[in-house]
Amino acid sequence: MIDGKRIAVVLPAYNAAKTLRKTLEEIPTSLVDDIILVDDHSTDSTVAVAQQCHIEHLYLHERNLGYGANQKTCYKAALSRNADIVIMLHPDYQYTPKLLAPMAYMLASGLYDVALASRILGRGCLKGGMPRYKYIANRFLTLVQNLLLGQHLSEYHTGYRAYTAETLRTLPYQQCSNDFIFDNQFLALAFGYGFRIGEISCPTRYFPEASSINLRRSMTYGIGVLRVSLAYRFFHRYRKPKGKR
Repeated sequence: MIDGKRIAVVLPAYNAAKTLRKTLEEIPTSLVDDIILVDDHSTDSTVAVAQQCHIEHLYLHERNLGYGANQKTCYKAALSRNADIVIMLHPDYQYTPKLLAPMAYMLASGLYDVALASRILGRGCLKGGMPRYKYIANRFLTLVQNLLLGQHLSEYHTGYRAYTAETLRTLPYQQCSNDFIFDNQFLALAFGYGFRIGEISCPTRYFPEASSINLRRSMTYGIGVLRVSLAYRFFHRYRKPKGKR
């Protein structure tokens, strides 16, 4: 809890058995009120590891629904626990839990509604093992997105994000995709509804156990990202309806 605000960390999990325990070990329990894990029908022992680690709030999808659907369950669960700030942390240990505190403070201060942990700020992503083709694709997509969305973010593709409860209650994110494009649709909604977005530098860690999508799905994702940005720019999708407070 920070300044009387309840903090929930949500872990959207899929086949994270090898990295879940060390991710949990670095979460500052003195800061975090609730740890929520949603398993998207993993085929490994993710659920067993979560139970061994005594995760109190464990939700299981009966079939694989997708990354976006996993987040929807995460946020619904966090809001049901009366969280004021919800931070999504991937349990694949690619993102350090040591940034949970500064991300939470960015929102608890009232300065921002959304906090993104950027792997591009600080220029350490390639040293951290990010494949060069992913780095180039990230920079290209971010450049195009900034132009189309009228923003100045360093990266749109991080999976380490924090939201205020007000943001989650306001945005119609249930209408977003159940797949990986969910994150970009969510950000487009945040822009369209006028929420304040801040960034913090995050070190990059790529290793065999870290989750990643293959080249074919990466290309599908990239096309989806461009479609979201074009729809926002030219068709005024993801915008707050006129007259809505």
